Amino acid sequence: MVSFPNCKINLGLKILRRREDGFHDIETIFYPLPLCDILEAVRSPGLQFTATGRPIPGDPDANLAIRAWHMLRRDFHDLPFVDIHLHKQVPIGGGLGGGSADGAFMLQLLNRKFGLGLDGDHLAGYAKRLGSDCPYFLVNRPCLGQGRGELLEPLPLDLSGYSFLLVHPGIHISTREAFSNCRPDDSGPSLRSLITQPVGRWRNTVVNDFEASAFPEYPVLRDIKQTLYERGALYASMTGSGSCIYGIFEKGKAPDQGWNAGYEVISILKK
Repeated sequence: MVSFPNCKINLGLKILRRREDGFHDIETIFYPLPLCDILEAVRSPGLQFTATGRPIPGDPDANLAIRAWHMLRRDFHDLPFVDIHLHKQVPIGGGLGGGSADGAFMLQLLNRKFGLGLDGDHLAGYAKRLGSDCPYFLVNRPCLGQGRGELLEPLPLDLSGYSFLLVHPGIHISTREAFSNCRPDDSGPSLRSLITQPVGRWRNTVVNDFEASAFPEYPVLRDIKQTLYERGALYASMTGSGSCIYGIFEKGKAPDQGWNAGYEVISILKK
């Protein structure tokens, strides 16, 4: 069975407060984009994991797709072994949620393939244990995210008439590093209200709080954002804890030429 885990961007991200459990309460708006990995699982005599496409750093056993299988196996002892193959296309360490999507889609894939009978609430429970962003990819539509990002409220937000440009400079910013440098602030209006404004008005109101610490540390990120505006973006922002910067453009406009040769530039063009 094959599935196609897609990425997401964050339209604004407010870091509200540090919690007693060491995590932070946030407010953000998740928006899905059709840039996808390819994930396959077939019944096998033993558990195997292979990957192609982008190199995936770290221990393969820490991959969220593998961890999803182990998590279900602990509760479903007769869950068959599978041969998992992941073709990685979403940039890694860019704040696009590709790893979280792989884990969430694997939960769904195993549930369907082997008839585990898990409903949405039970799948969400497993996804929360995998990671804060994982539950979003079970919903996979525009949502307000609160708590650690796992409390989701679908929103009637449609950006299908716009084009997107993703610029990834190849910098890896760990989530732990990003949160350690942030300054929580729960003041100001909710993103729920700000996002109802026209996209062209978001520039000064819909803010990713991680930029305040990431841009001084990595000035190239600020430069990319400014360049997106100079090239006609209606709105530009870092997504998640970085380091991918995206721009939202009018339909048919997403200038993917003339960028630094070391950057990866991905156009999602609405014609």
